[in-house]
Amino acid sequence: MPVIVNGYELSDAEMEKELPEHQGVADPMKSAMTALVLRRVLLDKANELGLTGNDGDKIEALLVREVVVPQPSSEECLRHYQTHPQRFTVGELVEVNHILFQVTAALDLDNLRKHAEIVLQDLLDNPANFTAMAKANSNCPSSEVGGNLGQLTRGDTVPEFEKVIFNAEEHKIVPRLVETRFGLHIVQLGRKLAGKLLPFEQVESKIADAMQRASHDHAMRQYLQLTVGQAKISGIELEGAETPLVQ
Repeated sequence: MPVIVNGYELSDAEMEKELPEHQGVADPMKSAMTALVLRRVLLDKANELGLTGNDGDKIEALLVREVVVPQPSSEECLRHYQTHPQRFTVGELVEVNHILFQVTAALDLDNLRKHAEIVLQDLLDNPANFTAMAKANSNCPSSEVGGNLGQLTRGDTVPEFEKVIFNAEEHKIVPRLVETRFGLHIVQLGRKLAGKLLPFEQVESKIADAMQRASHDHAMRQYLQLTVGQAKISGIELEGAETPLVQ
């Protein structure tokens, strides 16, 4: 079925040119076609507004004109700084050991969880056994060194693991299983260094840039959704306009 945007039929040649830019995504064909549709919708809007230049110039001028976000104020940046102090703290370290019970398609998750709970309870009663239990049970390469992950800083691990280790008490075993995309973990904390909070004046410009980028991305998604909603499109169903334009 041909894909038609505002009366314009997207060609096989356009798809062949676009497709190489989308290799590695879950559905390259759908991703490429979505990008072509979005680009066509924006080009039609640019032509409607009388913008000039080549197609790329027209689309760029359209987005500069239509997607405008204000620079955040100093007060807004300060609120962000005060709400998320951990993002602006340097030198924060935590020593971590863990035991990973990896979740795979072939495993019975209920039985795995029961086994992990038994091991956790044994370690809460006998924390000195952690190294031996890691070597015997962990599916992580760190099992060879008793589950030792060394010193971790923020950004070194996945968010769901990071949140736990930087909030847990040092020299203690976290009294519950920690679930991440990799499986179930038993986590033992060693020494923690609190780090130093950078002065607001030192990070204000970076906060402002990050907040403006986030606002611009949000405004861009809204504009794409609005523009797609106003267009006449057949041959494809767009689940919102979440796919970014390919530059």
